[in-house]
Amino acid sequence: MSKIPVLEIFGPTIQGEGRVIGRKTMFVRTAGCDYRCSWCDSSFTWDGSAKEDIRMMDATEIYEKLYDIAGESFNHVTISGGNPALIKGIQGLVDLFEEKGIQSALETQGSKFQPWMTQIDDLTISPKPPSSMMKPNLPILDDVIAKCKPETLNLKVVIFDDDDFEFAKMIHHRYPNVPFYLQVGNPYLDGEYVESHTEKLLSLYEALVNRVMDSSDMNNVYVLPQLHTLLWSNKKGV
Repeated sequence: MSKIPVLEIFGPTIQGEGRVIGRKTMFVRTAGCDYRCSWCDSSFTWDGSAKEDIRMMDATEIYEKLYDIAGESFNHVTISGGNPALIKGIQGLVDLFEEKGIQSALETQGSKFQPWMTQIDDLTISPKPPSSMMKPNLPILDDVIAKCKPETLNLKVVIFDDDDFEFAKMIHHRYPNVPFYLQVGNPYLDGEYVESHTEKLLSLYEALVNRVMDSSDMNNVYVLPQLHTLLWSNKKGV
C-alpha cells in the first residue's frame, strides 16, 4: 500500500475555512507543496523546518491513528497540507474513508489533478492571489476544475488587498457557476498567540464585507472569516 508523508493528525476540531466552515472534522496534514506563498500559515509543510516530524504512513495506519485519537467521535476528515493534490498515494486513503463511511474534505490551489479528487465530498480549490507572490496557471486550473465533480466543488480566494480583490473578481467570472467564497487574509503570523488577534481579524473581515457589499461584481459570493484563528489565534493542532 502506498505511503503518504504525514506531518500532523489531530482533532476533533472545527473546519475554519471554505464551504464547510464550522464542520466538526479531523485533520490529516501532509508534507510538501509546489507553491511558496508569502503569507503561508503552514510553511512548515514545505520549508524543511518540520522535516523530522514527517512520518510515512499508509491508509490503514492513518485511519488507526485517527481512531486512536477520536474513537467514534468523528465521521469527517480534512486532508490538508501543503498541497495534498501532489500525492498520488492518497487514493488508498480516500478509498478507505469511503469503505468506513467517513466523509472527506480537501483544499488545493488547483495546480495538479489526481483522480481521487473526484471522490472528495467537500473539494475546495483556492487559486492564490497576487499577494501570495505566486501566479496560477489558468489553463491548468481550467483543466483541473473541468475534471472535478461540480456537486462537490467550490472556489475560495483569500483577500489581503485591492489586487487580490480584483483577482477574485476575475476568478469568479471565469467560473460563474461554481460556488464562490472570499476569505479575509491573516497578516498576523508572528507566533502562536497574537495580542488582540480576534479584534484585528474581525476589523479586516468587516472591511472585506463592506467592500463586497459595494461591488456589483460580487453579488453571488459568500464572505468568510478564518474561523479557527478567531478562536485560537495561530495555534497549531486545532
